Amino acid sequence: MSQPQSVVEMRDLTMQWGNRPVLDRVNLTMQPGERLVVVGPSGAGKSTVLRLLAGLQLPTSGSLHLFGTPQSYLRLDQIDPPDVRLVFQNPALLASLTVEENVGFLLREKAQLSNTEIRERVDACLEAVGLYDVAHLYPGELSGGMQKRVSFARALIDDPERGDQAMPLLLYDEPTAGLDPVACTRIEDLIVKTTTVAKGCSVVVSHVRSTIERSAERVLMLYGGQFQWEGSVDDFRCTDNPYVEQFRTGSLRGPMQPAEH
Repeated sequence: MSQPQSVVEMRDLTMQWGNRPVLDRVNLTMQPGERLVVVGPSGAGKSTVLRLLAGLQLPTSGSLHLFGTPQSYLRLDQIDPPDVRLVFQNPALLASLTVEENVGFLLREKAQLSNTEIRERVDACLEAVGLYDVAHLYPGELSGGMQKRVSFARALIDDPERGDQAMPLLLYDEPTAGLDPVACTRIEDLIVKTTTVAKGCSVVVSHVRSTIERSAERVLMLYGGQFQWEGSVDDFRCTDNPYVEQFRTGSLRGPMQPAEH
């Protein structure tokens, strides 16, 4: 039986600003269905990983393949390179559009569907994130938590023209930052559910312990331009790796120290 094609493959990838490498010859492979959380202190380059995967930046050197396709130019649309969806820390909804128009925006732009078909798909995605009877409302009429769930529904929307084999890469930038514990739990459950429903693969950047433990299958610790540790979420809870241990405990003692200026 042939091996499934990797969703993400970084090989000796370097991302450099001036003389400083943010990512220094890192390697990463992700298989279909995986849920990965990238952790590390502020400024370690976690958001750079998301921007590279989203096609908003190109590596300085090395290679990045998504779904087997080399990424050699900035991403301009939802068709080529393959399907990548970024859920911002801020819900990033268009205030002048209704919830239905926000969630169905991609389908209205790309797919040859009737308004009825688009509405049915939008309603199904809203229902999947626990929202009902809000399609006609505007973002400003919703709470912050509801807006965030709308952004998850938007990540779920599928284009039938892509076929049954389409598998989105879902990227989440600090999805639970600033939320209360109950709201965090809802969003964490949604990350798992969204990845499963969309039949995709997810990369989450987070500092929040519960988000790491509830939404990850695999954890990467990023510091000093390198992936300093990689393992399962169960191993993350108990490893004595000094980087993970310092991050887990919030200790000032350890290998991760403020940069000197």
